[in-house]
Amino acid sequence: MEETERMKKILIVDDAAVIRDLVERSLGRDDCEILKAENAEEAVAIARQEKPDLIMMDIMMPGAFDGLEATRMLKNDPQTSDCIVILLTAKGQKTDIEKGIQAGADDYFVKPFSPLELMRKVDDLLG
Repeated sequence: MEETERMKKILIVDDAAVIRDLVERSLGRDDCEILKAENAEEAVAIARQEKPDLIMMDIMMPGAFDGLEATRMLKNDPQTSDCIVILLTAKGQKTDIEKGIQAGADDYFVKPFSPLELMRKVDDLLG
């Protein structure tokens, strides 16, 4: 398979399995490989190993650090800095969005979200 035909990898990071499944169903396409993580530590480890094209990252998760810190770590790591990160979170205040963008997120979606809008955004970002 040529590089241009390579399956896109999408990493879905959320502590709620129901959200991971909803996002997977929303983005479920034949040309994508879906990876999942239930906390930020797992997300960083998977991202470093798999180099996903796109990461859908929740902010509020249990564990040593949250999705903002994970985003910062990934964007500051030369191995993963090219990964597109979309924060997908219930935190929808203007200051939350600003913090997300400052952490390096490429985009920000507030829950509850429109699966159709999410699909369009992913299509735009992945080409």
